[in-house]
Amino acid sequence: MNSYKVTSKIALKNIESKLVIDDAEKELKSIRKKLGKLQDTMYAHGKYAVLVCLQGMDTSGKDSLIREVFKDFNARGVEVHSFKVPTELELKHDYLWRHYIVLPTRGKFGVFNRTHYENVLVTRVHPGYISGENIPTVNTVDDINEGFWDTRFDQINNFEKHIADNGTIIFKFFLHLSKEEQKYRLLRRLNKQEKNWKFSPGDLKERKLWDNYQECYEDAINRTSKEHAPWYTIPADDKPSARYLVAKIMLDTLREYADIKEPELDDDIKANLKQYKEQLENE
Repeated sequence: MNSYKVTSKIALKNIESKLVIDDAEKELKSIRKKLGKLQDTMYAHGKYAVLVCLQGMDTSGKDSLIREVFKDFNARGVEVHSFKVPTELELKHDYLWRHYIVLPTRGKFGVFNRTHYENVLVTRVHPGYISGENIPTVNTVDDINEGFWDTRFDQINNFEKHIADNGTIIFKFFLHLSKEEQKYRLLRRLNKQEKNWKFSPGDLKERKLWDNYQECYEDAINRTSKEHAPWYTIPADDKPSARYLVAKIMLDTLREYADIKEPELDDDIKANLKQYKEQLENE
């Protein structure tokens, strides 16, 4: 699975978006049960949190991936946060605030459906959005230069390094979708009545900016894939295969943490287990 991990500079145009894995759905069922049990162990262990970041173009399958990969988790062991347009309250804070306050606690998984990277993706394609953040040094769009983005990438890298150093295991998955597959999925939303609610005319406006987004994604991935917070480029044209890959990468990586295990009972308690059992049975 290391072939999907970004360890050197990439060019998205050279990365395959379609991969079909035999029995992906069957394999996923086995893996997600193991992940669910591992989360129980992590909760008892209490020293690590897991942050799963999902990014991708519209229709790349983020919602369904979350539903299928985390289906066998204890509901209290995973929290999903979908980040939309910032609220009035959120805009009164720095752009990382709304992400920081919902980070997973130790023992739990947190899933960010769209993430803090929107602040170097959507805002980079639409720099006018930055004006809503009321940053003292930004008075016009002309103030948003390359130095601005360099600083923002440094802030994101520092943010991730800080939480990683304090016990958060970070996975960042880019669901790499082809433009052709997106067209098919958008048409499906229009052709199937039960899917109509998912469609927005804004999807077509953003699709026209496809190349801009690809450039911004590529730059963001290359600047921020670090050993403590790696990016994984996941072929996303086939949804079952993408879900399997994400789950398998998480399971394989977490199993490398040899210290994650359930705590042992205190010696005194362990020595008196028989007595406690008899006490209950004789009530």
